[in-house]
Amino acid sequence: MARTALDWTRLDLATASGVSERTIARFESGEPVLPARVQALRHAFEAKGVLFIDSGHLAGGVIPPKA
Repeated sequence: MARTALDWTRLDLATASGVSERTIARFESGEPVLPARVQALRHAFEAKGVLFIDSGHLAGGVIPPKA
């Protein structure tokens, strides 16, 4: 969802995060990924203004950056 909010391809995210496209594909399909890789993905999104909802009934959601 965060990748869609930025209109990023997997390659865009890989470039921004330093995480391989293959790892991104695994993460998006629900396969296990090292926590450090997940953190790198999150940091790349947050650097572009995406906010993650970590608690409450909307936990797991994202807020896209302001246009």
